[in-house]
Amino acid sequence: MKEERKFHRPFGVYGVNTENDKLLVIHKKRGPYANRFDLPGGSLEPEESLATAMRREFLEETGIKIAIEKQIGMADFLFPCIWREYTHIHHIAAFYTVRKVGGEISLPKQFEGQDSFGAEWVSLNDLSIHNASPLVLKVIEWIQTGSIGLEVTWFEKWEVKNSLQIEGKKESTDDY
Repeated sequence: MKEERKFHRPFGVYGVNTENDKLLVIHKKRGPYANRFDLPGGSLEPEESLATAMRREFLEETGIKIAIEKQIGMADFLFPCIWREYTHIHHIAAFYTVRKVGGEISLPKQFEGQDSFGAEWVSLNDLSIHNASPLVLKVIEWIQTGSIGLEVTWFEKWEVKNSLQIEGKKESTDDY
């Protein structure tokens, strides 16, 4: 008997900020990208525009106020992940280049739903499938080729990291 697949389809907006061959990333706190580097961004709140969500999420997760420069494309990612009643994730993402207009990288305020442990600049050479989300990997591809691509990125296997060493203490993965 064939296994029935049930897909969760989150949609989000994500900011790309690069400087000196480094990408501004967050330390993801929960969900399928927990304990990996991810892009600042996330889901829209009710009646929120794409641009408003992008500015809000970036500020919440990094402490930085941004201006949106342009949308660079959309991409989707499919991978197996057991979450609630779902067996797979089909993540749809809109990517924007952004620039800092205020604030400094700071530890994000922790509140229910906050999924960032903080932000940092990471060299593009230090990001890989072993420590980064599919969104980060797609942005590296965009930086190298100038294209997001049109086809879905399918991961036959996806490892949800259980813990990450943060400032000398272990943090665990929460459901997202």
